[in-house]
Amino acid sequence: MSKSPRPNSGLHPDSLLAHAGGGFDPATGAVVPPIQTATTFVRDEDYEPVRPGHIYSRDSNDLYLKAEKLIATLEDGAESRLFASGMAAIAAIVRSIKPGGTLLVQSGIYWGTTHFLRKHCKRNNIVLVETDASNFDSIHDEISITKPDMVWLEVPSNPYLKVADISRISKLCKEHGALLAVDATAATPLILKPLALGADLVMHSATKALNGHSDLLGGVVSTREPDSEAWTFISEERQIAGAILGSFEAWLLLRGLRTLALRVERMNVNAMALARYLETHPKVETVLYPGLPGHPHHDLAKAQMTGGFGSLLSVQVQGGKASALRVAGSLDVFQRATSLGGTESLVEHRHTIEGDVTSVPENLLRLSVGIEHQADLVSDFEQALTAIK
Repeated sequence: MSKSPRPNSGLHPDSLLAHAGGGFDPATGAVVPPIQTATTFVRDEDYEPVRPGHIYSRDSNDLYLKAEKLIATLEDGAESRLFASGMAAIAAIVRSIKPGGTLLVQSGIYWGTTHFLRKHCKRNNIVLVETDASNFDSIHDEISITKPDMVWLEVPSNPYLKVADISRISKLCKEHGALLAVDATAATPLILKPLALGADLVMHSATKALNGHSDLLGGVVSTREPDSEAWTFISEERQIAGAILGSFEAWLLLRGLRTLALRVERMNVNAMALARYLETHPKVETVLYPGLPGHPHHDLAKAQMTGGFGSLLSVQVQGGKASALRVAGSLDVFQRATSLGGTESLVEHRHTIEGDVTSVPENLLRLSVGIEHQADLVSDFEQALTAIK
């Protein structure tokens, strides 16, 4: 008779990931968890669920629970909740701020987040304050003056790769009664653990590196305090509003998580090699990557991040918008597409995406570095940069 999988909470995160959070399926012996497509579950003659806790698939899904437990472990958290997309996860967090409240958000972050927050706060009578959170004096003054209900950080930021001091900002938030939420999508839980640094909530777009294969939309929020008012709201919001993953998407996420450690390791090495190459190139104006010693937040990044600095970097080429587009158009290995964290390397001209609504420099290219051979990535940029006259 087969034994059930033993608890494996003492394993290294790499081993937990390789097994998708835990052993074989005790019902069948399968090494890959099954996809449960049922939307509802039967009750017995006494109207008790045949399996306790399994009532309706909006919450009662073993794949959700398995993925959430694994991610919570990676985050050094107590609980996690999956959402249908990264933006759905962000929306659930921010909706915990009541009308009349105040949200302090880091400026210069992912435009989709900023765009949503501006619209949401305007519609719901929430004061929105934007500030450069990588400047501690600036955010110190804003928190002290505005007394926000929540502070929102993105570490490292997208596309400027700025690094805010999560630990120091957390202490400020606690002094003034503010919740601290951190979007750590660009880092992954293997590199940055905001909860351990004092954040109340950490969020990831699972669409990106957690899944890593550019084939699902998903989001996740984690906490160390499952009894908090904010977490109760977020959990209820996920269930009642129904912003959940489908079973197949949850299965894809677990499949992607199995290789997260290997992918992150390779992507980090590739990103560092490419950043070092580009920073010395005569046709490159600036490389924005916290792993470089010349980055203004390099020391802070070293203190907060372990095992690397992420696979996202931005480069400003000589010659303005025309040159940036010429380089992007000349790349062969890098694909011209929006997103990050996949196995394939991507290049994006952010100004084209955001237009004139933000101040993104016209010569900036955002790079998501994948798992290809680093020599091919460097050679691809070497030939593309020759397109600049």
